[in-house]
Amino acid sequence: MTSIFLYTVLILSLLGGLLAVVLYFVAQKFKIQEDPRIDQVLEVMPGANCGGCGFAGCRAFVETFINNPERTDLFCPVGGNESMQQAAQVLGREVQEQAPKIAVLRCNGSCEVRPKFNTYNGSPSCAVVADLYGGETSCSFGCLGLGDCVQACLFDALAIDPETCLPVVDEEKCTSCGACVKACPKKLMELRPKGPKNRRIYVACSNKDKGALTRKACPVGCIGCGLCIKACPFDAITLTDNLAYIDPDKCRLCRKCVAVCPTQSILEINFPQKN
Repeated sequence: MTSIFLYTVLILSLLGGLLAVVLYFVAQKFKIQEDPRIDQVLEVMPGANCGGCGFAGCRAFVETFINNPERTDLFCPVGGNESMQQAAQVLGREVQEQAPKIAVLRCNGSCEVRPKFNTYNGSPSCAVVADLYGGETSCSFGCLGLGDCVQACLFDALAIDPETCLPVVDEEKCTSCGACVKACPKKLMELRPKGPKNRRIYVACSNKDKGALTRKACPVGCIGCGLCIKACPFDAITLTDNLAYIDPDKCRLCRKCVAVCPTQSILEINFPQKN
């Protein structure tokens, strides 16, 4: 009985050793050699895995960045130019610097100027409300104020202002990852260049109705009057579907459009007050 037990153990041991050897050679034959530079570049990346670069995570971005040196569109918004320069040094190549960006809300219709005419008691989600109806105010284009953008932000850079009922972007925390842009069902969040000295000008409205309807729904909405276009000496403003848009690449921050806007729908951020 004892000999049978010993033979069984011996056979199983030999079989296990044989399988281990087979598995070793199979693993050696089919193993994938990973570029050691991937881990080196990952060390200088922020490691947020936020998807702001357009990839599923930092590793996927780094692999593409290493294997496609000709692509100039690859950029990590969280790490910014500093991380990209460090990554380029690891690989022995150069990258072009990009202007830092920040998320802005293209709606200025606070709860004070855009009062509610009905009450929503369902799931506290902008996406759900947008699927059901236009919202609680007369403007079907405006911010719903339920904070899908806030929930999507991984960097605590957004918060709903209880006084305006609108999301506010923390300039120090915003990484321009674009998560809020994707989360907003009304497409109200936009990534724009921070601008020199963090100064920027943009139309804080997304209403495409005609002027009279827009003014009735929100007194600070763009009415498509075109005065800003006439005032701009740099051809930076266009008018499409009754809505003005300022091209940040052409805008020279002269603020002439701000002065002529009859509804004050054009915001000027971080400028000194005029005397």
